Amino acid sequence: MSNKVRVRFAPSPTGPLHIGGVRTALFNYLFAKKHQGTFILRIEDTDQNRYVEGAENYIIESLQWLHLPFDEGPTIGGNYGPYRQSERKDIYKKYIDQLLHSGNAYYAFDTPEQLDFHRKSHEAKGETFIYNWHNRLQLENSLSLTTEEVKKRIDSGKKYVIRFKSPENETLILNDIIRGEIKIDTHVLDDKILFKSDGMPTYHLANIVDDHLMEISHVIRGEEWLPSLALHVLLYRAFGWGAPEFAHLPLILKPQGKGKLSKRDGDKMGFPVFPLAWKTEESISRGYREDGYFPEAVVNMLALLGWNEGDGTEKEIYSLEELIKAFSLEHVSKAGAKFNPDKTKWFNQQYLQQKSDDELAEMFQLILNKKLENSHLVKNDKEYVKRVIALLKERATFVSDFWPLGSFFFIAPTSYDEKSVRKQWKETTTQVMKELITVLKSAEDFSSSSIENVVKDWITTKEIGFGKVMQPLRISLVGALQGPHLFDIMEIIGKDETILRIEKAIDKL
Repeated sequence: MSNKVRVRFAPSPTGPLHIGGVRTALFNYLFAKKHQGTFILRIEDTDQNRYVEGAENYIIESLQWLHLPFDEGPTIGGNYGPYRQSERKDIYKKYIDQLLHSGNAYYAFDTPEQLDFHRKSHEAKGETFIYNWHNRLQLENSLSLTTEEVKKRIDSGKKYVIRFKSPENETLILNDIIRGEIKIDTHVLDDKILFKSDGMPTYHLANIVDDHLMEISHVIRGEEWLPSLALHVLLYRAFGWGAPEFAHLPLILKPQGKGKLSKRDGDKMGFPVFPLAWKTEESISRGYREDGYFPEAVVNMLALLGWNEGDGTEKEIYSLEELIKAFSLEHVSKAGAKFNPDKTKWFNQQYLQQKSDDELAEMFQLILNKKLENSHLVKNDKEYVKRVIALLKERATFVSDFWPLGSFFFIAPTSYDEKSVRKQWKETTTQVMKELITVLKSAEDFSSSSIENVVKDWITTKEIGFGKVMQPLRISLVGALQGPHLFDIMEIIGKDETILRIEKAIDKL
């Protein structure tokens, strides 16, 4: 095995990529880059029955959106390809033959019906059926049958599988970078299927052979693979190969803390569990990209699910470069990490605040163009949009929030909040607003601070209550009692539009 760090993210193309899978990809990527190593994408599509059209492209697009590029993989190649297991089919036969020859594997001819019978008879006695050392000589396989009988069955086309022969009476000492030493009694291991008569290997065999041939130095994967660790280590031993180092990442838990985070949790509580939206004929599953999250915010959030820098640091905002520098598997937690949808929004808000008004204006203009297709609008040029964003930014979590927070900057109100009108628009209000129009028309400087002084001086001179002017004025300009500083709004929409809106409110109210 090479001393160079080589890690792989090896998803199955069976549907959209769950954020648990994305975090596995991220931790592999961070580890590789920290050690100047190689990050590989391998598509594990040996189970053709579960293959879903478009899933591989979805996986690749997700990694691209998150800025986690792979160094070797199905679309870019590399010296260790092919990078789709279905294209490596011919490689595995040689290795299963090697295991059969060394006595570490055997043919098994038991039919599904026979195995089901054994399962049910065990269940009736309150026991669990395990195909292994204690019963394999009583079952239909090449260990219990003669060589002639085995050959005859294979030649006649009888279906078979090839199982791994787990050792007896042994305690395996396994090591995991995150979990430390793990002891396994081989008596509890079953003889897993490695190869099927259709010529396709199962995940266990393909995974080990590919990791060896691709010179993978560290296998960083989800906790759900921990029960397979003993088999995988035994397979390395059976082949006489050095095993990579293993690290099993903790689960991402539901927001309530119990059980693994699922799509159902997201649907029920209103947040995505996939990086990109996934469409089928029946439904559309939400994605972080389409929900308006920044990829950097998603990466930052996922990095802190089960990892922290240690040393008592309270730092939460990390760029990708900072994560690469700080990351270590030793600081990954063993315990499951509770997913917090509100915290995810908080991360997005932090990244939004960091972005320039210029960047945000470009993003928001795409939304505006759709909103304002057939509307009379004040202005939609980039400089105008930037000024609006500067006022609204602090209260926004997503770029899309700029519309509900400030649509009145782009479209004059056509209706007015009834409750506010009833409370604030009195019999005397129309006359006050008409006088205010006269004051505004005479103002030469329409900057926020100047117009504020002019209006406040007029209110003081006239001895009118501030609320009697300010609240109806806000209703006239915004349509409701909301929005940023009133005189900032007036400066941005301009003198003519301000007067026009007050006149319109007088007519309507």
